[in-house]
Amino acid sequence: MSEADQELAKDLGPLAALTIGVGTMIGAGIFVLPGTAIENAGWFAVLSFGLGGAIALFTALSASELGTAMPKAGGAYYYVNQALGPLFGSIAGWSNWLGLAFASAFYMVGFGEYIRAIFGVALSVSVGPVAVTSVKAFALVGAVAFVGVNYVGAKETGRLQNAIVILLVSILAVFTVAGAVRAEPANLPPGKGLTPLLTTTGIIFVSYLGFVQITSVAEEIKDPGRNLPRAVIGSVVLVTAIYMLVLITMAAAVDQGFIAEQQLAGRIAIVEVGRLLLGPAGAMALLLGGLLATASSANASILASSRINFAMGRDRLVTPDLNVVHPSFGTPYRSIAITGGLILLFIVAGSVELLATLGSVLHLIIYGLLNVALIVMRETEVVEYAPTYHVPLYPLTPIAGTVLSFALIAFIAPVVIGLGAVLVLGAVGWYFGYARSRTPVHGALSNYILERRDRMPEPIVSAASGVQPDGGEFRVLVPVANPKHETDLITLACAIANQRDGVVEAIHIITVPDQTSLEYASRHFEDERETSQELLAAAERDAGYYGVPFKKSTIFSHRSIDEIFDAAREHDADMVVMGWGVHTAGRAEGTFEELTHTLPCDFLVFKDRGFDPEEILLPTAGGPSSELSAEIARVLMEEFGSEVTVLHVADDIEAGRAFLEEWSVAHELTNAKQLVESGDVDAEIEAAAREATMVILGATEQGLISRLLSGSVVVDVVEEVECSVLITESAHERSLRQRLFGR
Repeated sequence: MSEADQELAKDLGPLAALTIGVGTMIGAGIFVLPGTAIENAGWFAVLSFGLGGAIALFTALSASELGTAMPKAGGAYYYVNQALGPLFGSIAGWSNWLGLAFASAFYMVGFGEYIRAIFGVALSVSVGPVAVTSVKAFALVGAVAFVGVNYVGAKETGRLQNAIVILLVSILAVFTVAGAVRAEPANLPPGKGLTPLLTTTGIIFVSYLGFVQITSVAEEIKDPGRNLPRAVIGSVVLVTAIYMLVLITMAAAVDQGFIAEQQLAGRIAIVEVGRLLLGPAGAMALLLGGLLATASSANASILASSRINFAMGRDRLVTPDLNVVHPSFGTPYRSIAITGGLILLFIVAGSVELLATLGSVLHLIIYGLLNVALIVMRETEVVEYAPTYHVPLYPLTPIAGTVLSFALIAFIAPVVIGLGAVLVLGAVGWYFGYARSRTPVHGALSNYILERRDRMPEPIVSAASGVQPDGGEFRVLVPVANPKHETDLITLACAIANQRDGVVEAIHIITVPDQTSLEYASRHFEDERETSQELLAAAERDAGYYGVPFKKSTIFSHRSIDEIFDAAREHDADMVVMGWGVHTAGRAEGTFEELTHTLPCDFLVFKDRGFDPEEILLPTAGGPSSELSAEIARVLMEEFGSEVTVLHVADDIEAGRAFLEEWSVAHELTNAKQLVESGDVDAEIEAAAREATMVILGATEQGLISRLLSGSVVVDVVEEVECSVLITESAHERSLRQRLFGR
């Protein structure tokens, strides 16, 4: 199955997306922690939930902007990875994945507690040093069931969330109204001060883990630009309001000391308050509500955590084998299975408090990094970053989200902070020991620094260089369109991939009229699809002769040449090998792309008059793309035994010889024949090319205005010589002035 086939179906509507966030947050917040919160902070517990909601809202605003710009599986992890690079991506990915697994285990233990309370079963069996109580046994059974639900598919998960959350909110509404009728301000326990308020906020923050997890399934949400911000922000506002209303009516509806008595007796405080307000039927309804709430939280957390694992596999921070999508259910079933195994382990080995607070610490780290990621994406002016929603009061909003998220960690138990630090250090070690040599992702921050290394302080440049990924699968992308030239393009790509231990990926772009939707075209353009499959099958056969790993995909687009640049970014290509087109004017880009975009990777543009690398002419003046030209010449020498002649045209022959000798040594072409000529550049290249079978020429560095007025040397050479010409263009930063007027 091609990589293009492994995409997640858009099965989640706006209500399902909202209920993933609400369902994840509302479980532990309402049905497990209010009693503990009131006992620790008095009526300030209400403020603790409000403060937790405010911190969450800052991050929700940032997550909404990032989510509309990058609706990809992985959510917060994906944003951090793209903005800050794979080192911080590893920290965010492992923290998010394990944090949700810890939280899922916590929710399932709460689920087991409600099962025990309903059926009155209290048993404990010791298995070695671990005591498996009836609560944990019920938790394990529930976890297996919900992992199975997620294994089946996102559509089924969304439907289940809808039903659970609607019923749950109805139960809480009745409870709140009944409590409000009996509420007396005099019943509120005294507030216990600022420090208990902040400490309690740290404890209950596990209740706010759901909203960012909506972005983890953004790739599966219909119309994410519209529905994602509504779901993320709406879930935080709705749940915070529910928390505060329920908590204040719960505390004010019973005498002071009542909740503390229930906590001391090991009872569930909200259920006992419901028994007092509504009688046995009310208690049973709240038991059912607690059961549904904890189940809802676990269900949504398993869904989100497995998608993060899936996204990490796609970026090769963990094994790409996790990318495999189930042929029937369309879910990343391996990620779900591994996540489920971790949840079962945590249920058995961890205490309730440890699971909850570890989930909080790890997510506060992620939330802080997510807000930093937004600032980086804005300030580095990434061209592809085009959100449809923008946070208000930038940059104050993400700065506040960053500071508050990291500051709240200080109010969590030191032993939990220590364990969280160990996990973060483990993620750093994993990056340097495993992922750095495999991931192809380069973050926007390090790219921004390294592209401006001459203007940046040396320590910053050294730090950015020191954490850059140094490996990953070298990927050569080949857009194929004309069957006459497909074989030669694939041959060239395979030669390059073979020398770099890389992979060739062929794409065919089917251009769809603007009046026709892409979805309609993908289902009804049968003739075009059949032609595309035949062309890609021929490319696969040609690649098979060289034994190079090969992938293929068809892309439906309203654009043609423009789509190649987006495909290169989407497929993390290191190099693109493409045919000469009518748009080509001495560079890989068309006029519009040259003015508005930076190349996503190196490009080779082949004017195909037959692929014959026997005698290669390599003219050079030492331009920005000359290193790439030399690299391709060396590849062809290694693969085909090519004879290479390096040509330099100079006014001063002796100076030209000195330059060419130095250049040949620097670019490992000392075995090549060196030729120095004096005169008109076009004429000298044309004359030397009469003995050549291929010319390799760097893309023009003339500015657009100069080319419009006087033409391009590169284009003239392509038109004048009789052999094939390969234009090389390396990805490098050019200012607008350089694009218009040249270097």
